[in-house]
Amino acid sequence: MTHIGLLRAVNLPGHNKVAMRDLCALLDSLGMRQPKSLLQSGNVVFGSDARTAAQLERVLEDAVAARLGVETDFFVRSAKEWAAVIAGNPFPKQAKDDPGHLVVMCLKAAPDRAAVTALQQAITGREVVRATGRHAYLVYPDGIGRSRLTTALIEKKLGTRGTARNWNTVVKLGALVNA
Repeated sequence: MTHIGLLRAVNLPGHNKVAMRDLCALLDSLGMRQPKSLLQSGNVVFGSDARTAAQLERVLEDAVAARLGVETDFFVRSAKEWAAVIAGNPFPKQAKDDPGHLVVMCLKAAPDRAAVTALQQAITGREVVRATGRHAYLVYPDGIGRSRLTTALIEKKLGTRGTARNWNTVVKLGALVNA
């Protein structure tokens, strides 16, 4: 089975440096098939038949900490789950017209409706959020950098950790899975 793995908060300026070739080598040493990276922000595609996504997350988090010295979260989705993320996008117009300001956040756990409502009520700008299962879709019409809808706020309101990728990256990962 093909999986997508996303590392949280790596290769930020001066923080959690991980070379993608080292990450791919680590996955290879763990028995993952044909690991390939995309960009320098902790995106990998690999094959594995032996484990569930949750088991893979634990194994990869432990291995990255032990061998690469980085304590962070890993978010693993199957190729089928990733295709559903793309197909389930509630913002097709933004995906077409402004994909850099449409973000998908992969979450460790699915938030309940009350948490999603609390997040929506906490928005002070023009941002829009929709959540389905372990994924939140966020539109930042005025840009992400100046927005008050931060990862910290999202995680606090949803009660779970997450990592986000813009729509361009989401689509590129989907293409890499099918390559």
